[in-house]
This record gives sequence, structure tokens and C-alpha cells, in this order.
Amino acid sequence: QVQLVESGGGLVQAGGSLRLSCAASRSIVSIDVLNWHRQSPGKESELVASITNSDRTNYADSVKGRFTMSRDIGKKTVYLEMNSLKPEDAGIYYCNARRALPWMDSWGQGTQVTVSS
Repeated sequence: QVQLVESGGGLVQAGGSLRLSCAASRSIVSIDVLNWHRQSPGKESELVASITNSDRTNYADSVKGRFTMSRDIGKKTVYLEMNSLKPEDAGIYYCNARRALPWMDSWGQGTQVTVSS
């Protein structure tokens, strides 16, 4: 397993930006995919962004063109740059690491994002 610690959440006005970070307790090189999930009140959890171990990224339609996910192997950290934030982007953002062999599915404790209109 790997421990994940998110940071960077907070309160921002609509149209503003935030950068979330997810620091891992060990190397992220062997992790198949790292994800950012969002849990908003009254909504199902949403997979917002993913990055694979070959740096291939994928985004939910709701955030395409506004969010960018990246990773820094040396710092064992992944980031989620969020621009042009909307009130519907608010929620708790969770970092998630998955690996097929051997199986691993680790989650962070989440970081709160609040967007005021």
C-alpha cells in the first residue's frame, strides 16, 4: 500500500483557480494509474482526472479544458490544476492510486474545495 495525503483545497470565487497536491509515501513509478475523484453533496462520486504511469491523462467531460493533472516522480506527488472554477466543482477531492499486480487501491483522506458564486 501507499499512503496518500492531499492538500491545496480551500475557498475560491467562481472563475478562480486552485492547485491540489497529492503526496505519496513512496515512489509512484510502479503505480499503474493515479486518479482524482470528486464527491459533491447530493451527487455520486465522479472520476475527475487520471494519469497513467506513461503520463497519459484522461478527464471527465465536465472539467476538460479547465483542469490539468500532472505528476512529479521525484517529489512523489501528483497535482490537479483547476482553472475557471465553477460552483458545481465544489466537493471533497480524493486522490487514489491503483495497481493491478500486485493489487493495490489506496485512497487519501480528501481535501475540501468550495467555490462561491
